[in-house]
Amino acid sequence: MERTPQMLSTGIARDDLDGVRTQIVDMWADAPGGWVFEWSRLARRYAENGQPSLAAVAFGWAKFPTLATPAMRMALENQLEQYLRAAPDFPVEFERRVLDLPHKGARTPVPVHILSMKGLAADAPVLVVTGGVDTWKMDMHGLFVALALMGVARVLTFDIAGTGETQVAMSADGGAEIAEGVVAAARAMGARKVAYFGVSMGGHFAARLGLSGLVDAAVDFGGPVGARPGGGRPTRFGMFDIVANALGYDHRPEPEELAAQMAGFSLRALLDQDLNGPMLVVNGADDVHVPQADTLVFEGRRDTSVHLIPDTGHCAATKSAEAFGIIQTWLRDVLAD
Repeated sequence: MERTPQMLSTGIARDDLDGVRTQIVDMWADAPGGWVFEWSRLARRYAENGQPSLAAVAFGWAKFPTLATPAMRMALENQLEQYLRAAPDFPVEFERRVLDLPHKGARTPVPVHILSMKGLAADAPVLVVTGGVDTWKMDMHGLFVALALMGVARVLTFDIAGTGETQVAMSADGGAEIAEGVVAAARAMGARKVAYFGVSMGGHFAARLGLSGLVDAAVDFGGPVGARPGGGRPTRFGMFDIVANALGYDHRPEPEELAAQMAGFSLRALLDQDLNGPMLVVNGADDVHVPQADTLVFEGRRDTSVHLIPDTGHCAATKSAEAFGIIQTWLRDVLAD
């Protein structure tokens, strides 16, 4: 299955993964054989064995890929409980805050997690990092720890609009407003630089803020930018329904309706401007979700480095070491200035 390498990379043992897989016969049933039920059973076993980090990972897979049912929402609550229990043993300092941010003329709470090396300077850069529509801040903990252990920036992570603990549906402008509010909060922390690293749909918002010149550096890792009209519509591996859920639908929209919504996420107007600071754009050449054009459109821009990694797919999942090596080297250089 498409997610197997990702599941193993989060620490789930192969035997445990195979065991869960043999038990699951239904994605939606909240009963033995159901996706949430079986993943939650594994999570509770980890918790009972004094392994809250693994319990948080397993509860994370239980609520995957959307919060479309009460059982999935409960799995997210359980994931947070186990994650916070594990926090004292993290190899970096950890803090959880809830920001009160503007959104479409109102306010909305946005929980953020901050990870950093002990003793980091008060004015150290802040690296804002976000995942995509189905992989959220607690699901990417290993990446965030690795970034924090670089020792060059505080890592601040949140769930993009329409996902996780963020309570508003995703929209082009509304999602960007949330991201901009988090960046403003990072600047208020006294950071001398603020960078934005977005993975998958998070990469869209990284590209948007980077192209707008609203951050000091931006990494777009596999983000859709709508380089060509009608390009990159979500269709494979359930992505149509996952994206629709993030956009706030409680039913399956018509393809034309979803396409009209996604057209609003095109960054074509920003791509035609010249406001960006340093940017890094990375993806796999064989991505079935995001077309190559959404990466290659950045070639030739000033202060922009582009890497389309061959023989791997979305977010270079099967070549993650190579991709993260490129990203970490670039971030270390751009944040150390």
